[in-house]
Amino acid sequence: MAKFVLRRLLWMTGVLFVVSVITFAMMHAVPGGPFSQEKPLNPQTLAQLNEKYNLDAPITEQYADYMLDILIPVVLTGPQQRALDHEYLINIPLGFGDNTTFRWMNFGPSFKSTSRTVNDIFRENLPVSFQLGMAAVVVATVIGFPLGVLSALNRNTGWDFLGMSVAIIGVSVPVIITAPILQFLFGVHLRWLPMTGWGSANQMILPALALGFGSSALIARLTRASILQVLHEDYIRTARAKGLRENRVVSFHVLKNALIPVVTVFGPLVAFLLTGTFVVETIFAIPGMGRFFVTSITGRDYPVIMGTILLFAVVLVLANTVVDIIYVWLDPRIKFS
Repeated sequence: MAKFVLRRLLWMTGVLFVVSVITFAMMHAVPGGPFSQEKPLNPQTLAQLNEKYNLDAPITEQYADYMLDILIPVVLTGPQQRALDHEYLINIPLGFGDNTTFRWMNFGPSFKSTSRTVNDIFRENLPVSFQLGMAAVVVATVIGFPLGVLSALNRNTGWDFLGMSVAIIGVSVPVIITAPILQFLFGVHLRWLPMTGWGSANQMILPALALGFGSSALIARLTRASILQVLHEDYIRTARAKGLRENRVVSFHVLKNALIPVVTVFGPLVAFLLTGTFVVETIFAIPGMGRFFVTSITGRDYPVIMGTILLFAVVLVLANTVVDIIYVWLDPRIKFS
């Protein structure tokens, strides 16, 4: 497994390189710039700003300088360490003294939030999006998987029709509609839960439910279809012919083999839920990364765009790697090679 993980890490390096090149080229291909305003700046001020942020250099030089700042580790000591403490996302004490630190992944200054660096934005807002995404993953799994199993084991019954009706609603209704409905029902009408904000457990319930409900519908439908296919396999009939109880047949033979297609989509789904939270964050006034990412695109905030997309790409690659490892546990016939 170690060789497999190492290969994946090397492969991730190539993926991040391609993603960074495409993102950087598309950013600069879009008309306008980070300092374009409704009332244009005078040419001298604009030239000074471009020189300050190295935007007057050739695009290849800009890309090289930016990626080197991210990738090249730096060891800082003494006053230098304290002065640049906020500019690095990864900060590891080296043990050579209180002021000796290994620094990595400096995404540079934000062009719009001039009082903060991109790393400051990540440090403050990324954990919020991660918490929301993980809560949505729990909601999607807790609702979707049992619903799919119940529908498959009770095919063409009332439970099946009820489960698939809920799944169809979840797939068909977008989160931009689901979220206000939940706010009205539980926040305005019943007054059980707060409608906006972030910080307490009660404030997490509605946004996590709104974000995870659509994904739970996808998991339910895929789980149902996969279980129905496995139930007709020869080894299931053999297990029943041996006299095994039905709950043991389902638990040890059906579910484990039916999980492979579900796990296949679960990796990208987790990455999406951890990163695709802009609509929910806007509706529920959650201070996550989604809102910063969209405003950075409209404002041509190049460092925020690059840093966010690279982090999202890392999450997607890592999620797919975990899925491939789970494959081997589910089906011993699958090898890492």
